[in-house]
Amino acid sequence: MHNSVFLSVLIPAKNEAGNLTTLLNEVRAALADEAFEVIVVDDGSTDSTLAELRALKQTGYTSLRILQHDRSLGQSTSVYHAAILARGHWLATLDGDGQNDPADLPGMLALVRDTDQHADPIKLVAGHRVSRQDSASKRWASRLANGLRQHLLKDATPDTGCGIKLIERTAFLKLPYFDHMHRYIPALIRRQNARMVVHPVNHRPRKSGVSKYGNLDRALVGIVDLFGVWWLIKRTRLDTTPREVEA
Repeated sequence: MHNSVFLSVLIPAKNEAGNLTTLLNEVRAALADEAFEVIVVDDGSTDSTLAELRALKQTGYTSLRILQHDRSLGQSTSVYHAAILARGHWLATLDGDGQNDPADLPGMLALVRDTDQHADPIKLVAGHRVSRQDSASKRWASRLANGLRQHLLKDATPDTGCGIKLIERTAFLKLPYFDHMHRYIPALIRRQNARMVVHPVNHRPRKSGVSKYGNLDRALVGIVDLFGVWWLIKRTRLDTTPREVEA
């Protein structure tokens, strides 16, 4: 890991041409005072997403790294692959559609820095979209999934599907990987007895394209994952740590 990079911004992008240039310029502006990198994963795009990313890099976006999947592997796998290669101590996730606002990142970073030297430092800052700019059907599906999830997992977050999160890289890589795991990061972090906080964030309408990662179908498929995570939490014994005994 390169110590000169404090933050790695991870962005999964499937057919997000027209959104990425603005988003990445906003990231650069928001993090002007940070040592950061941006890793965008082209998740099997069939539009000009890759060409747009290459153009940004060629025109001097030196902190940009580009990964490419030959076929779409999904949001969680994209984030996981980027996290493995990330150089930062902290990871920030953003959706590639531009609906998350990079201007929220400095405030989230301030929260983790405030507790960095504490006995119980924050390991995750989970965004909460207080005013969602999505279709009625998408909000309805999300409310259904959130209600069931909170009832079973007790994960202390009202909006686990929010794309903007800040998580310590070491803590993230300890989480069990599975498809759709990104929806359960708060529950999985709490399973490790790690501290998390919820932070209200801005949410914006999509400017270009359409949602690529599902709607109601995504919520229904997630029920299987939900019960899998519930089982993992019930079977864990990580809620305590051993004490070292001196002679």
